[in-house]
Amino acid sequence: MFIDRLLVTLVHLRLGLPHAALAELYRVDRSTVSGAIREVRPVLAAHGFAVPDRPGLRVRTLEGLFAYAHAEGVDLRINGIEVQVRRPRAGRPGRKAFVSGKKSRNTIKTTMFSDAQGRTLFSGVIRPGRMHDQTAVRTEGIAEQFRWHPKVRAEADEGYRGLAKEFPAQVGSPPKKPKDDAPLGEHHAWREQRRRQSSARICVEHTNAEYKQWRPLQRFTGRRETYADTHLAIAGLVSDRSARRATHRKTSTELVLVRQG
Repeated sequence: MFIDRLLVTLVHLRLGLPHAALAELYRVDRSTVSGAIREVRPVLAAHGFAVPDRPGLRVRTLEGLFAYAHAEGVDLRINGIEVQVRRPRAGRPGRKAFVSGKKSRNTIKTTMFSDAQGRTLFSGVIRPGRMHDQTAVRTEGIAEQFRWHPKVRAEADEGYRGLAKEFPAQVGSPPKKPKDDAPLGEHHAWREQRRRQSSARICVEHTNAEYKQWRPLQRFTGRRETYADTHLAIAGLVSDRSARRATHRKTSTELVLVRQG
């Protein structure tokens, strides 16, 4: 039944158990588990991302994200995620493209967008780990989205400083550190500006930590060709959970206010 195939896929995504181990748990053949995961994982990946307080509305593209943020006045938080993957075989073209300069290992990089409360609104822009964070989102057309939606603002880390220079009224990033011989007041001002900017975007780091609770996003041991579907499926499930938590908190607050009234 579909519910059984869905459950085995969710267990695989959450715990990263091998197909053979899942086959033993569910008392079926390994090929049955593999077939179920191949069938259900793309369905979850294509489901999109939940929008808080808007049941039934799903974000599936970067264009849709910016249209939603523009219409609702949502400030975005941007952050890159790198997950270690298998090293391509020797002699294969593009082998060095996965070597991350920051991690010094083979990775795949994705970009995550959340709101000011850390709720996932979109995750994608999947590129090899060697590509810079800012280059990855530019190849996806993020600069054009900022031009088309001038009211949308975002906070990002120093990896997106070039984007902040191009759109200073829309994108915020940590200020550059002053030179060592600069006046002491400039160093104090720099620390204060950096602290405020970090406080504004710390929520997206908390969301990243929630992604890392899923075993495949700690270190991906499957085929690199299936990483995109795996990441999108997990990100969609995380967005559903964060949206439900937001709805539950809102309902609880309304009940408390009614009782107090």
